[in-house]
Amino acid sequence: MPLLEVKDLTVHFKIRKGWVYAVDKVSFTLERGEIMGLVGESGCGKTTTGYAITQLLPYNAYIHKDSQIIFDGVDLLKIGTRPDKHYEDYVRIVEYHPEIRKYRWKRISMIFQGAMNAFNPVYTIGDQIIEAIKTHEPNVSDEEARKRVEKLYDMVGIPPDRIDNYPHEYSGGMKQRAMIAMALVLNPDLIIADEPTTALDVISQDRILGEMNRLLRELKKAMILITHDISVVAEMSDKMAVMYAGQLVEMGTTRQIFKETSHPYTEGLIGSFPSIKGEKKRLQAIPGSPPDLSNPPKGCRFHPRCKYAREICKEEEPPLVEIGPGHYSKCHFAEEIYGGGA
Repeated sequence: MPLLEVKDLTVHFKIRKGWVYAVDKVSFTLERGEIMGLVGESGCGKTTTGYAITQLLPYNAYIHKDSQIIFDGVDLLKIGTRPDKHYEDYVRIVEYHPEIRKYRWKRISMIFQGAMNAFNPVYTIGDQIIEAIKTHEPNVSDEEARKRVEKLYDMVGIPPDRIDNYPHEYSGGMKQRAMIAMALVLNPDLIIADEPTTALDVISQDRILGEMNRLLRELKKAMILITHDISVVAEMSDKMAVMYAGQLVEMGTTRQIFKETSHPYTEGLIGSFPSIKGEKKRLQAIPGSPPDLSNPPKGCRFHPRCKYAREICKEEEPPLVEIGPGHYSKCHFAEEIYGGGA
């Protein structure tokens, strides 16, 4: 049984002018010990997907009633949501649910992208990490909890004597590293890392990602790595899911995605990043901008920016079809244009 199964996850946001269709029928599975890269441009629904799994969505988020998030055999949306009295097709996150708290942070943790604002400014960072330990493991002594924090600080490259500092005494990169330490402190089964190395220089990024990768492999822990940096995913992940305008447009192993690219958007993403190996090529640019998700285009959502677009792309939404073993593409002409990965 997979550790995580996301089935037809659909998340919409209610705003004054109508609905924002942020995530549309996203489905994927994650095995124990597996790392999946979730990539795409800003605003494509990656973070919303992560927040839906951890049930940290804002008050105006509505989840379609047919969505499922099955973690270790339990559908989290059955215990953490309630039907909405105004819109019968939707459920909404319960503001406080004790059962979800048993999963959040203890079994599913999150490295937040906004590390600058993630810590409470009136408590030391060490106290906040120790509080997370004591909340979920009340029998752990203060001394043992502190030793855990010191060990993780050593792993992420923060001197142990900085544990008792306040957030304003940390640089942006140190806050990011402290957030990584906090996500790992309870040894969770699944870590959702939302741009975990945004504030880090490339040397620190490489060292921390390498250490995290080693730790996850040794302990057989799973991770969803949310990023727009496709080079980080190439280094870390076993498989990839590419999102565009709230939908999964390509999914497969990391090798399949890079070697047998089968969607025009994925082709553009890969072509926009430089490679230090092989022949030097001019970087590609994807023309235009992502669509307004309060009014997404008819048919294929990528067709206004696609160099392969035809009339059918403007009228009919393509299905997500398997074009090879475990390799899926949401394009009418995936097999014709790319030879099904040939």
